[in-house]
Amino acid sequence: MIKPLADRVLVEPQEAQTKTASGIFIPDTAKEKPQQGKVVAAGPGKKDEPMEVKPGDVVLYGKYSGTEVTVDDKKYLIVKQSDILAIL
Repeated sequence: MIKPLADRVLVEPQEAQTKTASGIFIPDTAKEKPQQGKVVAAGPGKKDEPMEVKPGDVVLYGKYSGTEVTVDDKKYLIVKQSDILAIL
């Protein structure tokens, strides 16, 4: 498994919605990149900046933040804690 270092967080992105609230289905070409995911692992933090997120938290992150990695055919995102906007 991947163990993030310093203030990095390993996030499993949630799938983009395929249907709107009114019931209209969204085609794959029009889906937006997901901005929400579940924290799988978190680094120990920095000496002057402790980690505020922990594994199991559902978080919102910036649309173009982080680095995508694939492990065992699963996609993950490694982001800095500062790129996380909110904990849901």
